[in-house]
Amino acid sequence: AAGEAFEDAGVPLERLRGRHTGVFVGVSGVDYPQAQRFRRTGENIYAGTGGTMSIAANRISHKFHLRGPRMAVDSACSSSLVATDLACHTIWRGQSDVAIAAGVNALLDPGVFVNFSRANMISRTGLIRTFDADAHGYVRGEGAGVVLIKRLLQAVHDGDRIYAVIRGTAVNQDGRTSTITVTSAESHTEMLRRRAPRPSISDSDIDYVEPYGTGTQLGDL
Repeated sequence: AAGEAFEDAGVPLERLRGRHTGVFVGVSGVDYPQAQRFRRTGENIYAGTGGTMSIAANRISHKFHLRGPRMAVDSACSSSLVATDLACHTIWRGQSDVAIAAGVNALLDPGVFVNFSRANMISRTGLIRTFDADAHGYVRGEGAGVVLIKRLLQAVHDGDRIYAVIRGTAVNQDGRTSTITVTSAESHTEMLRRRAPRPSISDSDIDYVEPYGTGTQLGDL
């Protein structure tokens, strides 16, 4: 997926090899090493490192000879967006010339489905009814997504394919709520007000909002 992202952006790999290119991968599940243990296929010399979340980011840096900061990020549902936030900040601070932000999820462990179903987090019908009075859970999905991030002026200069411009990002945590899995509307509001870089964005500039919604009575904001 990372290689295809380079191709789609029109960025030759020769331009990135050995340079300060950051890699940030959102990865929340550990289904792959769990599946290996269940199948008794994880007892080999590669399982110790290959089954860790950190290797998801390090594999990209190693494969393409990238020398910028790299990190695997686990913040549950927001993992890939937090990875994007880190990728943006490493560019804004001048730590990286280019940054990769990615997210990956593989559904290989049935035990997770069982646990989430018992907690009434999984939809009983296979449908998500976000912001609906009949909301009763979400549907899990799997896949991989990768975006390449550069300063706008540099991307224009290099003739890269540009899909969007990120004007600002912000991250926070709900703090103490009724239980550890319950989110906070107040915290989400505060995060939007603290978005950075703040001076360049006003509320009137926003045309589209994609809200956070888990399809549950507690999680829909």
